[in-house]
Amino acid sequence: MRTFHAPDGTELAFHVRGQGEPLVVLPGGPMRASAYLGNLGGLDAHRQLILLDLRGTGRSAMPADPETYRCDRLVADVEALRRHLGLERMDVLAHSAGGSLAMRHAARHPDRLSRLALITTTPWALGLPANAEDRLVAARRRASEPWFADAFPAFEAWLSGTGDFDPVFVPFFYGRWDDTARAHADREEAETNDEAAEGYGADGAYDPDVTRAGLARVTAPVLVLAGERDGGPSPALARRTADAFRAAEFAVQPDAGHYPWIDDPEWFVRRVTAFLSGR
Repeated sequence: MRTFHAPDGTELAFHVRGQGEPLVVLPGGPMRASAYLGNLGGLDAHRQLILLDLRGTGRSAMPADPETYRCDRLVADVEALRRHLGLERMDVLAHSAGGSLAMRHAARHPDRLSRLALITTTPWALGLPANAEDRLVAARRRASEPWFADAFPAFEAWLSGTGDFDPVFVPFFYGRWDDTARAHADREEAETNDEAAEGYGADGAYDPDVTRAGLARVTAPVLVLAGERDGGPSPALARRTADAFRAAEFAVQPDAGHYPWIDDPEWFVRRVTAFLSGR
């Protein structure tokens, strides 16, 4: 673990895995410690992963002002990390909610980006949240799986607002529900700062018009990767993220859910490495 200081003095931590050219990695959750990313399915064999613990998560300190958990406020932390690393321009990979942070950073600092990979990113920053119907359509495709009968009613109730989040439907977030997926899912509660998660998307966090205008100036190569079995974002919604850039590659990982490096690490690493190396 290494540390640096944000502009407001908050001490932030990042973790370094692997060797090679640095790849700054922004976690999702929102506000889940970067530990859940692991080595991204073995991506650390090809790049040096710089895994940021966002403020108030993992080994990073709690900020004095909880309003700084807001997504747009976190852009300054990402930029401070770039300067700390001594990078004129940086490659960035962002997962899920972290993609909105990456887009807000790219829109504000397009000249500091060399490549951007957005992995199963729900484009809140573009004013495009995932919707319940997309999630239910994706969920219904899992009807043949043994856990479906117990999971679907609770999932439907949660999406309709008549039920609470229930761990019974967590399998819908994974492309395959096996021991590896179970172990990964079991850590989520302990790794997430719930207060920070509530603040991440607070009023003012997103400004879609400003973000779209900024992203139109991004000339760096962009990859938008969706999971075929993911409902949030669905591949169709992820495609709309790609459309926000001048020219972005769009890929759908077969049989993958929201955590594609868990579902098929070899496919994931091969596709992301090809993008990062310009192949």
